[in-house]
Amino acid sequence: MATATYTVEGMTCGHCVSSVEEELSDVAGVTNVDVDLATGQVTVTSSEPVDDTAVRAAVAEAGYTLRD
Repeated sequence: MATATYTVEGMTCGHCVSSVEEELSDVAGVTNVDVDLATGQVTVTSSEPVDDTAVRAAVAEAGYTLRD
């Protein structure tokens, strides 16, 4: 099992959190997504390390960006 933490910019409400969780849950191998709206931190748990490019694309699909 692998865990990675990212910071997502632009989330302002519960709907934002749901959108990010939904898109990240569709990334291959992801088993859990935990989003903290207050800090913008997103913890992704997966069966194996997830490609950062896939995470970035999923967050972009939800309408937000990852902080570098």
